Amino acid sequence: MDSKVEMFFLPNVIGRGHILSAIDTARLFAAQGAKITIIITPAYAQLFQKTIERDQSRGHDINFHIFKLPTSDFGLPDGCETLLAASAGIMAKLYMAFEKLHEPIEQLVRERRPDCIVSDMFHPWTADLGARLGIPRFLYYVTGLFPLCCEESLRRYAPHDKVNSDAETFALPGLPDDNIIFTKSKIPYWFKDKGTGYGQLVDEVIKSELKSYGVIVNSFYELEPAYAEYFKNEMGRKLWLVGPVYLFNKADEEKAERGEKNSIDEAVILKWLDSKQPKSVLYVSFGSQSSMAPEQFLELAHALEASGCPFIWVARDMLEYGQEEKEKKGGNESRGKKLPEGFEERMTKSGQGLILKKWAPQLLILEHANIGGFLTHSGWNSTIEGIGAGVPMITWPFIAEQFFTESLVVDVLKVGIRVGNEEWSSYIWEPKLTVTREKVEAAVKWLMGGGGGDEVEEMRRRVKQLSEKAKKAIDDGGSSNADVIALINELKSRRTNFANNL
Repeated sequence: MDSKVEMFFLPNVIGRGHILSAIDTARLFAAQGAKITIIITPAYAQLFQKTIERDQSRGHDINFHIFKLPTSDFGLPDGCETLLAASAGIMAKLYMAFEKLHEPIEQLVRERRPDCIVSDMFHPWTADLGARLGIPRFLYYVTGLFPLCCEESLRRYAPHDKVNSDAETFALPGLPDDNIIFTKSKIPYWFKDKGTGYGQLVDEVIKSELKSYGVIVNSFYELEPAYAEYFKNEMGRKLWLVGPVYLFNKADEEKAERGEKNSIDEAVILKWLDSKQPKSVLYVSFGSQSSMAPEQFLELAHALEASGCPFIWVARDMLEYGQEEKEKKGGNESRGKKLPEGFEERMTKSGQGLILKKWAPQLLILEHANIGGFLTHSGWNSTIEGIGAGVPMITWPFIAEQFFTESLVVDVLKVGIRVGNEEWSSYIWEPKLTVTREKVEAAVKWLMGGGGGDEVEEMRRRVKQLSEKAKKAIDDGGSSNADVIALINELKSRRTNFANNL
């Protein structure tokens, strides 16, 4: 038998953050000698081709297996799965299109008989596939352990059912920390409205987790040790922590090209950053999925200008959000995201702000010495990248598990402050403000303008320590590196035992 362990990776091709994390994880395993096949669509294969070719040139056994997504069957254009922040309607159709690939993917698995399948949470059907074929299936989470443990607390104890209003606070019982306080307005709707479409999918994910051989998470032990133990001992899961996987991108070229073509050349961005003072610049980005109402977008722009703080803002315009909904209304463009009159010109002339309209080389920006803070949606990839870069955060969660991640950053790790958003929202923006410009300006001045004083310095010290631990975790002999090697060895051992029992 081939001595290499063969691993199939099946990322979620509907979410950019999911696929970025999964591909970096697959590359980590290939670097340790595993034979890796990533099941992917043509549009994403093209996007990540240079990355994979670079790894192949290093002698790593990693390849794509491409399946064309039948988007035309659902009235969608080819390649639309790579859209940043597609509308909810498009995402639902993409999900249905991917369901048509279940059979050909199963046929590939039957033919190749890999040693395991590493599957994104949004493919719960692969748990039954692995069981049928006797192939271990690992559930791959792109979030951290803390949010997963918070969700488990809600499922077990339902503390949100014991309060009388959306604004009444309650603690999450059973967790290692007893200061995790929430309101109903901050938790995902599927915990409150059971039986909804997405709630049913979440139930399937949990069932598939229980059927899986184990769980792989893009985190590192030193970041959330008590929650690693809770996940293994209280929840009874086999766990491998392999992150922060983005740190596998060592060269500037890899960091600059990760995920998408930049909207402005990275040299221009770095030159602008070089002109600023150390730790003086705020980086503002809300990821590839979170959406913001046009009214809120304007309020943020006013707040950034009023703060006087230098900033880089990834201000993707509204045409990427809700396009389908606008078309249904007859192509009304009035809902488009608009910046305040003259805003860009004033920011350019004064040098206060650099505005990027689509994609940014986030790793290069966060690691720059002149970045002093990160205003973030608290998506897991952004959070762990901010921590890895040693940058304190202003948290502004919107969707999914982001409010739980905010709690980890602010309440447990104490490396960030809340901007003050109190309302969980869906992927479809609503025409309303949830955070005033005064709140945003106050948070920016507290973190970046000296308002936080010694507290900010203490925050910077803590996040720097975590950054050092993150880098050690992924290096030779580190905790995450050891988990990658241990998992490969476990699969080798399992294959040897299977062969001996034939």
